[in-house]
Formats: sequence, C-alpha cells, structure tokens
Amino acid sequence: MSEKFVILADVTCDIDEEIRKFAGVENYLKGYIHFSDGRDFQTTLDWSNISRDEFYKILGGKKIQVTTAPPSPEEVYQAFKSCVEQGYKVLSMSISSKISSTYNVSCVAADKVRAEHPDCEIYCFDSYKMSGGFGLLTMYAHLMQRDGKSFHEIIDWLETNKHRVHQMGPIDDMIFIARRGKITMGKAILGNFAGVKPMGDCSPEGYVSVLAKVKGINKALDVTVRYVTQMASDPSNNYVIISHSDRESYAEKVKGMIENAIHPKKVFVTDVFCGCGANIGPGMVSVYFMGDPISEDLAAEKECINRILEASK
Repeated sequence: MSEKFVILADVTCDIDEEIRKFAGVENYLKGYIHFSDGRDFQTTLDWSNISRDEFYKILGGKKIQVTTAPPSPEEVYQAFKSCVEQGYKVLSMSISSKISSTYNVSCVAADKVRAEHPDCEIYCFDSYKMSGGFGLLTMYAHLMQRDGKSFHEIIDWLETNKHRVHQMGPIDDMIFIARRGKITMGKAILGNFAGVKPMGDCSPEGYVSVLAKVKGINKALDVTVRYVTQMASDPSNNYVIISHSDRESYAEKVKGMIENAIHPKKVFVTDVFCGCGANIGPGMVSVYFMGDPISEDLAAEKECINRILEASK
C-alpha cells in the first residue's frame, strides 16, 4: 500500500495556477486580509476577490490601509484533523517564522491534533522564506511526492535544502517601503527620482537583506541575471520562479534573459498575491533559484554582487 500523506503550504507561497497544475498542488491554507474601508476576505492564490490592478493601486495610495492575518489555530486544527482522520500524514509548510506567526499557529494546531490522535504524523516545516522562495520549496516538495518520494524523504530534503534557496531582484518603487517605516519618505522620493533600486537576498535567519542599490531598472535587471548566473547551482536540472508585484513586463523580460543565460529546466512567472503583496507592495521583481547554502552574514552573496557591480562600471 502506498504511503498516504498530504502537503499543505500556506497562501504566502505565491504559486499561481500554472505552477500548481505543473506540480500537482491541490490544496493550501488561506489567510485573511483587511482593508480600512471595511472590506475583508480570504487571501487566495488568484485574483478572485480583487483584481491585481485594484489591489496594487490601493497599496500605491495612502487612503486605505491594508493588513493581513494567518488562518486561525482552529481553522488549521480542523484542516489537520480532517486529513489525519482520513488516514493521512500531514506535511505543513509555512512562511518564515521570523516574519509571520503562521508557523507557530500550525505548531499549536498540530499539538492539538496529536493530543487527540497520538499515533498521527504531522510535521510543521518552517521554510525561512516568503513568496517565490517559499513557493519554490513548495513546488519541489509536491514534485517529489508525485515522483514517489516518501513523507520523511521529502522532509529531509526540505530541511537540508531550505537555506539553498536564493533570491535577487529590484524593488521598483520605494514609496511603499517608506510607508512601512523602513526608510524615510524623503529618501524614498529622492531614490525614486534618481532611479535607485534596492536589491537583496534572503539571510540564513529568514529575512531579506539589501545587498546593493542599483540605478536604473535595466541595469538592475541585468545585475539580477548576472547574480543568478554566478550563484545558481546546476541550473539545467533545476527550476526558477520569478515573482512580481505588478511588474509583469519586467518579470517576462527577466525570464527571457534567465533562459538564455543559464538554461534551467523551466522558468515560471507568478504574481505576488494579496497575502505577501500587502507587505511587499508594488514594484518588486525577484528571481528565486537554488544555489550553494546561504553564507553567514551573506558574506559570499555580498562579495558576488559587489564583484558584478565593479565589473559593470
């Protein structure tokens, strides 16, 4: 008898319908979003509740405030319980615990189910990533399941490889960053005027750290591709995800550049949906890929991008 288990990632994995169909992703845990004009709905991996244009227009303005929340412990408990009572093991996958409470909510729910079903198997996985980085791990987990890998083989692979997922790409609009309190509005306005694009990779601690600031979107996209070219491991046997928050044309341009530069198995372009978009804001284009393990203090990553910038002078 084949092993019965389900993989449940949360909505912040930002994988669109194309990726979900490709990897066989059937279910995921939804969250919630609140608009200060009174609208509330579940966050999903599509634009069924609000259009992309309207959502990012709201985020780009300042009249309506937007906040998000994970599913409640009761909702996650019910999801886990339903799977367990049907005889399934559960692999729960969550956005980085450093930036969201979703992982902790899943752990609480899992403990509650275990108290009622001591023999059940539920594993709560902290991806240490968000958006496309989390999505890349989610896609690989489902592909491994489809290929017949066991529950524990997939868990071992995820824990071994989660710190090999890198990202690189620019933020095209610094105003939203300023509204989140990350920089002053004055710096944001000057940065936008000068065409400055912050670019970062994910730290071992599960945060995104800015590694460089590049002037001009075309140069930023070129630096992105050069970074991926130098940092990617065995690209011909790996997948790449490009996530964007209302910058589809830039994402498609980078896709073509990546395909020509490193020839990966397949490159996917996906939206940043409401769950992550409310915190990322408009203007992000980011490439997610597998490389060597992220170095301590991002030393190797900083050296790489500095080398690229020096060579491009």
